[in-house]
Amino acid sequence: MLLGGNLSIEGLIINLVVLLIGMTLHEFAHNYIGWRMGDPTPAQQGRLTLNPFVHINWVGWLMFALIGFGILGSAPISPYRMPQENRRWRWLAAVAAGPLSNLILAAIFGLVIRLMGQTLFNLPDIFTNFLIQMVYLNVLLAVFNLLPLYPIDGWQIVYALLPPELAVKWEQYRNVSTYAFFALLLLSLLRIPGVPNLLSALISQPTIAITRLLIGG
Repeated sequence: MLLGGNLSIEGLIINLVVLLIGMTLHEFAHNYIGWRMGDPTPAQQGRLTLNPFVHINWVGWLMFALIGFGILGSAPISPYRMPQENRRWRWLAAVAAGPLSNLILAAIFGLVIRLMGQTLFNLPDIFTNFLIQMVYLNVLLAVFNLLPLYPIDGWQIVYALLPPELAVKWEQYRNVSTYAFFALLLLSLLRIPGVPNLLSALISQPTIAITRLLIGG
């Protein structure tokens, strides 16, 4: 899950810029779709904007660029402020919009890389690396947020997809899911010799596979 142990200044700047773009789009998508699904709060709080200063968590942004984890932002949306009709599907759309927006952004930049072909390698390294990281880090954000662990989007997506009786069971184990997530995160950050980094395995392998698929590597 870690982005790299010895980031150069150039690499850190690229990560910060890419994550700023990816995070802003992610949170905007949550807010915009949540608003379209009937929750008035995003509009009331001025969240229907692509201005990153409205969405960003500065500490989490820097942490994610450095170590691969951080709470980048938040969206003040709730299913209980949405109309009761089709509420479950409204909530699903609002929650899934964040990771989906990152995948779409990654796919767009993957297409740019494919269209450029060998021309890509005639560009200065900083531009080439920026384009590649726009794919990789947005895929990473999507994959990370699809993990079915609370408080990540993936937990809410599963919750919305389950029929009511199973959703109640899922909700009952929310705290267990939270403990599991932070335990996996702690093991990922500590990197204890002999202890497998399960969180990295869950995230890195799909991220690399999807990135290669998108850029044609």
